[in-house]
Amino acid sequence: MKFKKSLAYLSLVIMIPHSYANSESSPIEHPHSTVSQQDFLQQAIAQDQRLSNSEFNTTQSEQLNSLGYRSMSSNSSFEELRILGEADSPTNFYDSPYRISLFDPQNGEDSERLWSQTKSIFAYGVGVAGVLALMPESITNWEKSDIKLMNKWLDNVRSGPVWDRDDHVINYIGHPYFGGVYYQAARKSGYRQWDAFMYSTLMSTFYWEYGIEAFAEIPSIQDLVVTPTLGWVYGEWAFNKEKEIRLRGGTVWGSDTLGSTALFFLDPVDSLGRGVNNIAGREIVKAGTGFVGVHSNVLRNGDIETKYQMQVNYAFGAGETDDSLKRRQRKSYHQYTDDPVTYGIVGISAGFAYPQLDEARNLKNGFAPAFTLGLYFTESLSTRLGYMQGNYESTVSNEKHVYENYSLDVQYYFMPGSAFKPYLNAGVGEAMLDKDRETKKLQWNIGTGVHYSLNANWSLQADWKYAYHRNSGARDQLWGTRLIYRFGEGNKYI
Repeated sequence: MKFKKSLAYLSLVIMIPHSYANSESSPIEHPHSTVSQQDFLQQAIAQDQRLSNSEFNTTQSEQLNSLGYRSMSSNSSFEELRILGEADSPTNFYDSPYRISLFDPQNGEDSERLWSQTKSIFAYGVGVAGVLALMPESITNWEKSDIKLMNKWLDNVRSGPVWDRDDHVINYIGHPYFGGVYYQAARKSGYRQWDAFMYSTLMSTFYWEYGIEAFAEIPSIQDLVVTPTLGWVYGEWAFNKEKEIRLRGGTVWGSDTLGSTALFFLDPVDSLGRGVNNIAGREIVKAGTGFVGVHSNVLRNGDIETKYQMQVNYAFGAGETDDSLKRRQRKSYHQYTDDPVTYGIVGISAGFAYPQLDEARNLKNGFAPAFTLGLYFTESLSTRLGYMQGNYESTVSNEKHVYENYSLDVQYYFMPGSAFKPYLNAGVGEAMLDKDRETKKLQWNIGTGVHYSLNANWSLQADWKYAYHRNSGARDQLWGTRLIYRFGEGNKYI
């Protein structure tokens, strides 16, 4: 896809000091109140026009209006809407950190914007499906007949999910990227990280894996987990990286072209929405990105001074690159959130497994690489998708066979708050030989292990699992050790 390189962004940064000790000195409402972002925007612009050193004058305002339709900022973030103080907050997220507000917004979340973005995603998906339908069957593996296509969808849904054999780049880069795209649609609509993760999970599962992609292939086990989970990590990074770029006036390495390209790829859904609106000359999709930053300073007299920083971005299309319309930007951005659940609960690990396989498998034992991706909900509870694969020599011939084992397990930890925690493990999974799905056997896992936290981000684990394969009756034991990394702030209790 080709992109217009002449897209110009006009950025307005409004720094408005306000003192809690003298709240009547400014008509600006606190951004943590229930005031909408559009209302706050209007108040901020009105206040900015009253400032004697304002660089945004009447002549520039008239010049903006002469450019025609402008894509106004429509987004907000949880940090802007968060109401400080338990008495004023309809929901205390610290009492119920995993409460889902996605379908019951009570804290200023913009459900209308999210629904608009969701409909646009579905529309783009229909367009993609139409393009795929026009391509040769040898490329897409899609049947041309509507009846055959529907039958294939039903067969794929009934057959899944399975451990797929897609390229690692697709599974562990492509899918997390699109998971992050879904994530940002909710995050930019004022939802907290946990709600945005749940939205990404629903979209990646039902819109993609069991929706569009199921017409072509069987839903994938790792995609169902990896897409929203690593998408959370990428999406939050992209959410904040976009703010940094916009604070630099929308440039990357001093280039407007690189900046526009980067902003598109960081959030293509919002960028496409703005493009649709600009082409139509009216708002069809609620799209447009800006933000309000809040920074507090304690003064010498003990008062608290809060600075509100608002940036609103307008996309004019090709040609409008008048530097006189740009204002000087701050060069720094510091992320802050009081959200009790962040992507720090996501953890990945790498290590080794030593399976002691059932004698009926006729395979010699040996070490093999093993990996996990998990969510560490609390000090006492986590869940992980684990995978190991090894090449083992047969005990009856010189041939080597590939043994795979993957499972979704839940861990319960004892001694919460301690760096050293023993735990119990239980879950369900499958094992197969030579990547042959016909040989896969459902297994039930139980086991135990120990967890040692090195710091908030790094920890070590060693465990033992007993796997019983219901169909074959095979009994395997798996010993393992791994190094775990948790993203962001990691375990905030350490």
